[in-house]
Amino acid sequence: MTKSELIEAVATQMGDNMSKRDVEIVVDTIFERMRDALARHDRIEIRGFGSFIAKPRRAREGRNPRTGEKVQVPKKWVPFFTCGKELKDRVNEPLQAKQG
Repeated sequence: MTKSELIEAVATQMGDNMSKRDVEIVVDTIFERMRDALARHDRIEIRGFGSFIAKPRRAREGRNPRTGEKVQVPKKWVPFFTCGKELKDRVNEPLQAKQG
């Protein structure tokens, strides 16, 4: 699902209560706040869905795949998602139905 498909789905569900443009502003605001929180290294928890955190990755020595030359890779932060139990169960429903 793309961001525009998400906006379309929410706008359809809202019917005449909210314009597509208003839905787009809400979705953009949610994503912007999530980006801000991760940039501050805050944890984002969405019950029933999962949580997002920024994890530090230590500096290390890597290799340039083209030349094989050693390269220093600096310390950085990477976003990390942990799936919630409800989402994990929902994703696995079709699998459980086939096995049962």
